Amino acid sequence: MDIPGPEPRADGGVGAIAAAGGLHHYQLRLHAEYGPVVRFQLPGVETAVSVADPVLLEATAHLDERPERLFAFLDPLFEAGNLQVIPAEEHTPWRRLLLSVLAGRPSHERHFARFTGLATALADRWAEQAGRESVVLQKDLTALSLRMICAYALGGEAADPDGVVAAFEEVLTEHLGRLYQVPDGGSRQERAERAEAALGQLRTMVDQVVAAHRSDARTDRSDLIGALVGAGERPARIRDTVMVMMLAAHHTTGVAVSWTLHMLGRHPEAAARVADELDRVLGDRAAPDYADLRRLTYLEMVLKEAMRLFPPGPYGARETAEPLVLGDYEIPAGATIFYPFWAVHMNPDHWPEPEKFVPERFTPEETARRPRLAYIPFGFGPRSCEGAGLAMVEAELVLAVLLKRFRFRPVPGHEVIPIERFVLWAADDIRMTVSPRIPG
Repeated sequence: MDIPGPEPRADGGVGAIAAAGGLHHYQLRLHAEYGPVVRFQLPGVETAVSVADPVLLEATAHLDERPERLFAFLDPLFEAGNLQVIPAEEHTPWRRLLLSVLAGRPSHERHFARFTGLATALADRWAEQAGRESVVLQKDLTALSLRMICAYALGGEAADPDGVVAAFEEVLTEHLGRLYQVPDGGSRQERAERAEAALGQLRTMVDQVVAAHRSDARTDRSDLIGALVGAGERPARIRDTVMVMMLAAHHTTGVAVSWTLHMLGRHPEAAARVADELDRVLGDRAAPDYADLRRLTYLEMVLKEAMRLFPPGPYGARETAEPLVLGDYEIPAGATIFYPFWAVHMNPDHWPEPEKFVPERFTPEETARRPRLAYIPFGFGPRSCEGAGLAMVEAELVLAVLLKRFRFRPVPGHEVIPIERFVLWAADDIRMTVSPRIPG
């Protein structure tokens, strides 16, 4: 059976994507019009097939190759090969090593106090703004998440953590600015030179941390660089791993937290229930311990529902090495299988009234009724996000610190419009007023 989809366009699909407001919104339109499996044009890809049915997605869960051309814009960031597209035989042991660190409780607990300090510092700054000016959620929270991942990836041992943050922002602004054609100051050559200098600065800082680990002969498996050094990874791969960690995590946590606060601001009854849970679990304490997170069950449901409605990374992609049968369709070898996370999360067959914010969708009973891949904010399969567990710990901690101290309300007249900026961003950020809350 032929796969349905729009008629091919001479521009390779660029115009249709732009007219929809970006690839995220385009996928929602395609699946609403053509159904759960859609053939479409994607610049730089000969055959692209988007799948929004979680049952059909199971047939693709084994795929372990990403289409290189879609990730080529990241090539300049890496020295030993683009870690987003390294071959499966190289990727598998590297992934196993990362998971041994990122997914483990020892690693989370090792950095929890530092994360708490960073979140509390932001809360203190917002407390000074309360009643005087609104807070700008995505700007402030992505800066926080970048500081958190720098502390994590470098073990808190960078001589100049603020310099690391500034250098990484310089690099990212240049490379994502090119991808999304975002205007920035200076000529293209000047911007490229600044980014190259910042990249060199970052690599030097990572080298200094690696050298300290080598001199101490540390192999602590709860420490990222320690584990990479202990595994005998070459210096260029260690530098690349730190870079990809910062790239993947610097926006994700901050964006997820900002959309969660946005939804709680629009649903005060859910915000009140979160506040009651925090008061019950934490008592008079301003921040949770690591062990408290598993008791904040409603907070976790709220976060998951916000990530369903606004998945921080709204799509993924794999490449078929051989023909693949997908329901009634046969996908040829060499095709790009597109995972539109947002469209999957808005599939009405599995999410009744999908546009509504209903945290109770994530009770254990409701979760058990849905297909495994109906909810995929961190992807799935052998290329899913290695840092998913760490990201959830960070996001729940930040939300707990902020919601224990503040009530959040939307700024009247401020319109929040989701747009594509590598992650699901808001066009003019998310501006909210904060006011101190009285526990109980």
